[in-house]
Amino acid sequence: MAQGKRDRLSTEQRTDMWRRWKAGESLHEIGGAFGKGHGSIRFLLTQRGGIVPVARRRSLRTLTLAEREDISRGIASGSSIREIAHGLQRPVSTVSREVRRHGGRPLYRANEADHQAWESALRPKLCLLAIDQKLRTIVASKLILDGSPEQTSKWLKVHYPSNESMRVSHENSDFTGISGLRPGWRSTTRD
Repeated sequence: MAQGKRDRLSTEQRTDMWRRWKAGESLHEIGGAFGKGHGSIRFLLTQRGGIVPVARRRSLRTLTLAEREDISRGIASGSSIREIAHGLQRPVSTVSREVRRHGGRPLYRANEADHQAWESALRPKLCLLAIDQKLRTIVASKLILDGSPEQTSKWLKVHYPSNESMRVSHENSDFTGISGLRPGWRSTTRD
């Protein structure tokens, strides 16, 4: 195997790797089956603590690919959102949000919408403060000045009334990570 070459295992290969691991094969045997070193296999296994990951399943409440294709066909035939929703026996708001979320009537494509929905359902998600540098800086500065999460949340609403992206709920776990920046931080509940 060439040094520095990083070919990832396909989904089928990962499934086979976990099957081999559960069957008791050694790291060397598993690595040999995929042309990988035992260290690479060990790394992949330790990422999950040696426990086989649970297969991802869609919630019964989410739209299926077949339903998304029906939405796409309905849009192409000129049907209204209400007619499409009635045909799917889904709430109109569900179909409306689905179409709006994936480009609106002119750009909606079932396969792309299904792929985006599957990807957006991945967990864990990054918290808002990890994504937005400006918001993180403002929140951190307010907390450093001995402001509470509640005060900071209210301050953001007052100073950015029309910008929804500059809002963080004080109950959100986003504050947990950033409050750790300041040793001795305390909650707003007083003794």
